[in-house]
Amino acid sequence: MSIMTIPRTILRFQYQFVRVPLQLIEERVVSRMDAEAPARLAYERSLGVLDATVGNALGDARLKRRGASLAKRSDELARAARLEAAANEELRQADEELKSSRQDVVDEVQDARAAKDQAVEDAEAAAEKRKRAATEAAQKRAGATKKEADDIAARLKSSAEAAKRNDEQRINAAQKRVTDAADATLDDAKAKKDEARAKRADADRLEQLADVEKEKRQAERAAKP
Repeated sequence: MSIMTIPRTILRFQYQFVRVPLQLIEERVVSRMDAEAPARLAYERSLGVLDATVGNALGDARLKRRGASLAKRSDELARAARLEAAANEELRQADEELKSSRQDVVDEVQDARAAKDQAVEDAEAAAEKRKRAATEAAQKRAGATKKEADDIAARLKSSAEAAKRNDEQRINAAQKRVTDAADATLDDAKAKKDEARAKRADADRLEQLADVEKEKRQAERAAKP
């Protein structure tokens, strides 16, 4: 037999009979749980679905609305908890990736600097050697001057400095690529966490509405003779 085919008087009596122990469980057990505990959210959602279904069958708009609000609030809190957990996990992974990326940058920079230093040292040694050879050759040549040797040395030194600048530009570009990628990952994780906080705020507002409806219903029952 469907709940919609039960006479309203019988259904109302059965609902009140079942609702009393559920209310006691809610007040003595469920209310002591954490507001976002999975067991509490599952219980409150089931209770909300029951209230909404019975309210619809009885034509009780307030009961239906209260049940729907409770079920929706439970769903929103559960979703917010899942989103926050996912955001926290993504933040953790992003932090680990950032640390790893930074270490990679450090290693790359150290390797590049070592290669640069070696290249500069080799270039300077070669320049000095060529300078000496050019000087000796110039001195041997008739009419050779010291200026010719200095010009050759200056050109070699200029080449070494250009190679040094190219190495520094490559290091700076590598650092920027890794930093930009890490910042983008952290921004995405923070955005997801903000979304989870917004969902939780919506759930809190629904909880306040559900509490107001609950207090009104309790006041009405207390006012009845």
